[in-house]
Amino acid sequence: MTDRLTPLLAQRPWLLADGATGSNLFERGLVSGDAPEFWNADHPDRIADLHRSFVQAGADIILTNSFGGTRYRLKLHKAEARVGELNEKAARIARTEADRAGRTVLVAGSMGPTGEILEPIGTLTADAAREAFAEQAGALSKGGVDILWIETMSSVEETEAAIAGARTTGLPVVATLSFDTNGRTMMGITPADLAGLHRKHGLAACGS
Repeated sequence: MTDRLTPLLAQRPWLLADGATGSNLFERGLVSGDAPEFWNADHPDRIADLHRSFVQAGADIILTNSFGGTRYRLKLHKAEARVGELNEKAARIARTEADRAGRTVLVAGSMGPTGEILEPIGTLTADAAREAFAEQAGALSKGGVDILWIETMSSVEETEAAIAGARTTGLPVVATLSFDTNGRTMMGITPADLAGLHRKHGLAACGS
């Protein structure tokens, strides 16, 4: 896989990513409780319009509409069999808008938490989580993303499972955790722990 992130970072010390995808989709008609990923098939024009608005606002990186795209999150909507379809469509919609930009815009494949708790506290095994993330990552890669963007994680175990799954594609990997006002994630992870993950796994970037 071609690394398009490093050359872009070499041109300047910062890149602007998009944001507030969920809020913007609600403004476009998404109903609370519905799976945003369904819109990649049902309303691709609305997803494309959102990506286009971010590009026009100056974003260098746009994230695919696939935050809840693992089999475990989609199972809540009886759509666990649609992982490949919905993630690949998400990537292709974003890729099309990025390629129309007239400048380099990277597409990051959004990968959020499974919604399950990993062993030993929960029942999801690390192997099962890794397989689920690999399945999602493979579909996003097939759709043309440049980076895999692991988002809003709260545990080391799930983050490492996501990194391992993403690594199966050969694409650069970014990982972010969600910290509360006490400076820890829901599972007690600190920013220093995240920095440790960055060093251990050679991530392209990390953050919150």
